[in-house]
Amino acid sequence: MIKKRVLLSDVANLAGLSKATVSRYLNNSIVLPPETIERIESAINQLDYRGNSLARRLSKGGSETLGLVLPDITNPFFAELADAAEEAASERGYSLVLCITRNNPDKESQFIRWLDTCQVDGLLFTTNRPDNGLLRKEIMRQQRIVLLDEDIPGSQVPKVFADNLQGGKIATEQLIAAGHRHIAFVGGPDALMSVRERYQGYCLAMQQAGLSCRPEWVMFGAYQREFGQQALTQLFSGAERPTAVFAASDYLVLGLLDGLRQRGLQAPEALSLVGFDDASYAGFTQPRISTIRQPARQMGRLAVDMMLQLLNGKGESATEMRLPVEWIARDSIKSLL
Repeated sequence: MIKKRVLLSDVANLAGLSKATVSRYLNNSIVLPPETIERIESAINQLDYRGNSLARRLSKGGSETLGLVLPDITNPFFAELADAAEEAASERGYSLVLCITRNNPDKESQFIRWLDTCQVDGLLFTTNRPDNGLLRKEIMRQQRIVLLDEDIPGSQVPKVFADNLQGGKIATEQLIAAGHRHIAFVGGPDALMSVRERYQGYCLAMQQAGLSCRPEWVMFGAYQREFGQQALTQLFSGAERPTAVFAASDYLVLGLLDGLRQRGLQAPEALSLVGFDDASYAGFTQPRISTIRQPARQMGRLAVDMMLQLLNGKGESATEMRLPVEWIARDSIKSLL
């Protein structure tokens, strides 16, 4: 048997008051005599009234809910970011709704339009697909969006990113310091800011060491494990092979390792590898992946802080924060010295 839902009007009738009076009391927008408060509380307890928390929040001008838009929750980097953002939002009295797009443009636009209907007060937004301009137009209609991890060119909203260029430079310098001179680069889509900046860091380190970036050893594709495997096939099909690869994602390193295993080879003996992200699995692969750690938790918490400042009228609409990265040395580099 389904229990009948207790309504605000039921509480008002039992307390002998108007529905408006009870509503204003629950919203803390009215001062009542102690005896009237006692009547309302008694009716609430007697009827076991739960109320509609969303409706109450909306009546006060907001949902007290933030949305976190992610392309993929199976990626450990995004999972860590989401956990930190939820923790920070909860500490500030906000709920966090997880919105998974799988890089579907229609879903990305749908979640942005939630702001029009006040389903969320603000959106923390992440994408890892190149924008053709449509996403920028959607974002420019809004004032309550913070971008994380990846830029959408032309959008004038708060942003929090890792220092990708410095990370790419450090990763390549570590390979050079181990004696490698034939170093390849494998990245995601070349239209993405993160990929371009990590590639720029690679080029800068190579240039400063007096080394050339060979075009046939520079590859751009999808931020997916399968592309890493395809890249390995291409790198090993030439007359000369690189001795090391800087991959712009740990996912790509997994694919490179898959490709080596298919050929009966192992890293770092056959190929030294460096990744980017320091995903949770990076310390459990064989070999363990040397990588650049992105501050996922700090990024998630900072994005929440930036959003709440924006909602309170204290944030800058075009602020961009860059967070430092960290080198994590493990087993995937062979020294040639």
